[in-house]
Amino acid sequence: MEFLTHVKAQTPYYISQINKHTPDFVSVSVPSVERPFGVHLWPIFNKLITTLTQGRFVPDEFEYVQGETFMSTPREVAITIIAYYVTITLGQVIFKKLNAWKLGALFQLHNLFLTIALVIVIYYLNYLTKYVEFIDTLFLVVKKKKIIFLHSYHHGATALLCYIQLNGATSVSWVPILLNLGVHVVMYWYYFLAARGIRVWWKQWITRFQIIQFVLDLGFVYFTTYTFYANKYSEQYGIWIPNMGTCYGTPFAAAIGCTILSSYLVLFIMFYITLYKKPAQKKQKTN
Repeated sequence: MEFLTHVKAQTPYYISQINKHTPDFVSVSVPSVERPFGVHLWPIFNKLITTLTQGRFVPDEFEYVQGETFMSTPREVAITIIAYYVTITLGQVIFKKLNAWKLGALFQLHNLFLTIALVIVIYYLNYLTKYVEFIDTLFLVVKKKKIIFLHSYHHGATALLCYIQLNGATSVSWVPILLNLGVHVVMYWYYFLAARGIRVWWKQWITRFQIIQFVLDLGFVYFTTYTFYANKYSEQYGIWIPNMGTCYGTPFAAAIGCTILSSYLVLFIMFYITLYKKPAQKKQKTN
């Protein structure tokens, strides 16, 4: 106990010494809910991106403005998503009469790019990568692979979801975004390895991670939606409904988020059962 008391008493001194001898963009503090690792990550990210782009893009100076920033208008989003579905539909018709394209190196490069990009991007840049991911389906088209409903629906709906959440400025967005980035880093790394002919044992875990992701997403999204309305109606009608205060964001963005994420959970569970559980059950019956 005396040791812990001593450490606690000396912690501010050691932290001040660390901050004194580290660059200005590195800020260390006692771990907390806001900074679970005790390090302020944003200044480091800001410095890294600024350095990599040689000052051409400074995250601290970026501001998303609806109607001005690239891909921030309903027209741009609608045209891009519609073009995606038209392209993959026509592509499948055209490639019925053509030989499949292999595109091994290009496919590897695409997945490697998304693996690296998804490690470093957040919010707006994450939103833009959702359009880059449309290329996934184009690869399936030219390779004459089957395109299931979940695949095409998920790509289009996710781009729309990110657009609505970005404009709705929902405060809980950081949870789905970070979880999605983590899962997609693993997923695109798997695709990159598969494109190189490398088989891995953890393929099933990609779908499992996606299902876990949506369960966590919905837990946060439903809770924040509840507390938003509970707080609103408590103030509006003068009655107290248990809540944790209000959350920033539009009701429309919350409704779309709950709807699309719920559909993802159902569809991915159905996909997992169809792909992994049913074949295993058939194999057991055969044996």
